[in-house]
Amino acid sequence: MDKFLNDMETEKLIRFTTQQLQIATDNFTNLLSSGGFGAVYKGVFGNGTLVAVKVLNGSSDKRIEEQFMAEVSTIGRIHHFNLVRLYGFCFERNLRALVYECMPNGSLDKFLFHGSKILRFEKLHEIVIGTAKGIAYLHEECQQRIVHYDIKPENILLDANLFPKVADFGLAKLCNRENTHITMTGGRGTPGYAAPEVWLGFPITHKCDVYSFGMLLFEIIGRRRNLDINIQVAKIGSQGGYGRSLNLES
Repeated sequence: MDKFLNDMETEKLIRFTTQQLQIATDNFTNLLSSGGFGAVYKGVFGNGTLVAVKVLNGSSDKRIEEQFMAEVSTIGRIHHFNLVRLYGFCFERNLRALVYECMPNGSLDKFLFHGSKILRFEKLHEIVIGTAKGIAYLHEECQQRIVHYDIKPENILLDANLFPKVADFGLAKLCNRENTHITMTGGRGTPGYAAPEVWLGFPITHKCDVYSFGMLLFEIIGRRRNLDINIQVAKIGSQGGYGRSLNLES
């Protein structure tokens, strides 16, 4: 880990201290979002730069370190208009955090499923094109191909002008271009977006991101979730025994 952190500092990433981030976030009081990965807090540095500080949580120190290394080693080495920018990180005994540029409009899902503000299809088209450019850069223009594994509306962030940037590289993986297929143990990604081969244990390629992008397109066009567990349960409960069996099988 020490060698990894030293290598990352050569990538022009800033290594912050816990105290610096406590000051920037007003002791982590302005919560932007939270999830299984941890929590994201809004912060501002002395020069006026707005940041989003992602504090990592996990079931074990090993899991936190794996997520930390995945994000820093991928997004920390690349720069593109359609990828969220990583300013730096903190790796201390009581705090493992990533410091990103702040995206004032949050994630795309808020506009598709939760928000009162409706985006016109012209703007949604721009968001789709920008997202596709970010994914294409990861796959085709980096020295090592980067597979994101978790393309979904929650991981498409929007800046003040609703310009899209792909975010959350906690599941991402670097792979050599010579190795067209990747073998992994255990599934990763989000149900409803992850390609079938990711969950079935087959060797996979970067095209699993293309599948997830396709699922994202369906949601943008329909402005609704492709997979809603509550709706599925309601449908199953309203049918007879044969209907329930048929739905469960499918």
